[in-house]
Amino acid sequence: MATNRKLGKTTDIRLAMLKTQVTDLLLHGQIQTTAARAKEVQSMTEKLIALAIREKDNFEMVDSKVVKAKLDSNGNKVTELVKSKNGKEFLKVVKEETTEKRQKDMPSRLNARRLMIKSLNKVKDAEGNPVDITAKLFNEIAPKYAGKQGGYTSIVKLGQRRGDAAEVAILKLV
Repeated sequence: MATNRKLGKTTDIRLAMLKTQVTDLLLHGQIQTTAARAKEVQSMTEKLIALAIREKDNFEMVDSKVVKAKLDSNGNKVTELVKSKNGKEFLKVVKEETTEKRQKDMPSRLNARRLMIKSLNKVKDAEGNPVDITAKLFNEIAPKYAGKQGGYTSIVKLGQRRGDAAEVAILKLV
């Protein structure tokens, strides 16, 4: 007996479709799809949210050295004139070294992050900048559901779709 619905698709197409729908659900908060797809997406999403809740505080703050180009008051890089060994002059960017506090994932959180990346698509916002869905899972979604034991999503059935009479539903984060 199959453990998941085949949804009338080949394996690679089905997995890509579900991956896209899970990503859209986490990004937008709700999606509209067929009832069978909604049940599959719900299962995948609940597992990811449970993983994020379990690992949300599993990190440590560390000091790391950061070498950056020194900037002037206008935001331009500061350069200096330097002579090379053979006597030629060139401009060199002045760099400054600072220390910053950064989050370092513990091994189990790093593994959880990699599992999430594997089951989510890369997304860009309207300006073309990449959106970090795993960071959203850890920083926004996991604290919201920290006290709950499952039931992070709900399915609302809308009825049959005109044309093929497929059962349509809205899947949303509670």
